[in-house]
Amino acid sequence: MSPPPRARACPSPSHVAALSSSLDRVALLLRKARPRSVVVLTGAGVSVSSGIPDFRSPGGMYDTLKPELLTASETQRRMMKRDPTAVVSKEIFQVNPLPYLELRRPFILNINKGKWLPTLTHHFLGLLDEHQLLTRCFTQNIDGLDYGVSNLSAERILPVHGSLGEIKCESCGAAYPLEQFQDEVRKNVRNIYDDGTDDEAPSISRGIACLNCGKDQVKPSTVLYGSALPSAFFEHLHTDCPACDVCLVLGTSLTVGPANSVPEFCESSTRVLVNMEVAGSFGSRATDELLLGASDDICVELAKRLGWLDKLLLRSSLHMAKKSRDVLRESVK
Repeated sequence: MSPPPRARACPSPSHVAALSSSLDRVALLLRKARPRSVVVLTGAGVSVSSGIPDFRSPGGMYDTLKPELLTASETQRRMMKRDPTAVVSKEIFQVNPLPYLELRRPFILNINKGKWLPTLTHHFLGLLDEHQLLTRCFTQNIDGLDYGVSNLSAERILPVHGSLGEIKCESCGAAYPLEQFQDEVRKNVRNIYDDGTDDEAPSISRGIACLNCGKDQVKPSTVLYGSALPSAFFEHLHTDCPACDVCLVLGTSLTVGPANSVPEFCESSTRVLVNMEVAGSFGSRATDELLLGASDDICVELAKRLGWLDKLLLRSSLHMAKKSRDVLRESVK
């Protein structure tokens, strides 16, 4: 489970004034941007308000991983203790897919059940697309929440690390319906988070065999550590980024490559970072804009300046995470 949110420190008047000026400049940049000239890169920070547990932050899933609970050999458990990301690595999955499936069981079973909804930030990106500004949204997230925004075209979304909502065999590439795979996971994979209420979960995990090749390599189409990223990422990295006017980076520490190269390829654009702290090479260019804060808070301020607040309010009644709705309500008081 994620740790409880920390109380926010009260920003100094000088910080508020500087942030307001930066918001004004970024809003002006977006107003003046050419059609389809805004490239976006998102990370886990844009999904925080949805309630999805973070993986990499202190108290997140990797930080609290308990390898002894997973169906794995002692050698594999030692690997995961040294490096928690090994649980989703190609090296382990190819010989033992069970740790991956056990870790992600609750996400696989709930990905299409409405438990997690798009955030205010996701809907702001939808408005960028609606206003013909967005050229590409590179997302490092595997939660698929971008696809739950009706005015954010699927062709604009590029899931750099894959998606939990698409199922395929890692060995032969055969695709499977999500609901069919969920049934198999429910029947065959232990619930390592069991609180005593999951009567359907088995006591022993079993692999899920591919109906095409027979190997137990069926999984969500997320990119395993040690695997190559989709070729589409590199194609759009080289075509979309150099031609953009604005590069908007939201909710990411820019520590995972090669996704973190997106702002570096936006050589002639103004780069805008929306994050809790400075990340990557931001601040090294005179034209960089730093909007430090939670992505929902920043996006609602940009929406005000762009005249999009009414559209966000309309969308909040349709399909938006509760914490995001609360942020939106606070902004109009």
